[in-house]
Amino acid sequence: MRLRTIVTPLIIAALAISLTGCGAGPNATTRLTKKVTDGQEAEIKKDANNIALRNFVLVALPDGSAVVVGTIINRGVNDDALLGLAIPGMQAQISGTSTIAPNGIITFEGEVANAKAVISGANLKPGTHTNLSLFFGNAGEVTMDVLIQKPEGIYAGITSQASIL
Repeated sequence: MRLRTIVTPLIIAALAISLTGCGAGPNATTRLTKKVTDGQEAEIKKDANNIALRNFVLVALPDGSAVVVGTIINRGVNDDALLGLAIPGMQAQISGTSTIAPNGIITFEGEVANAKAVISGANLKPGTHTNLSLFFGNAGEVTMDVLIQKPEGIYAGITSQASIL
């Protein structure tokens, strides 16, 4: 009788632990998450156009401006042109490369930047989100919900001043 009162709770505990394990397996949605940055990603696939947008964020600067950070990749077979970027009610001033050849890239900020986009007077609050719309000549328009970052850490060197591109 004493053996039964000791063994029964042990068997129940062992069964409870083994039966409550994760049953989603190796293809669980949470296990396959690939996003490793705070940046937003999107794609436009329309006709022969295929534009990939990677790691887009806005950096809010102390002067009230916001600077776009991200990369545009043209995976399509035709040239395309970036016509504009905007947040609700405000357009960005773009300098540098705006035409994207097939397999070409436009990079906003960083060591390999070839374009700059600044939204003056945006007065965005770091830690919040806003919609960022990109407009292309052939592919059309895409809107993403992007994070607004402080100019700290990897974003510390970002300014609203256009450097030599």
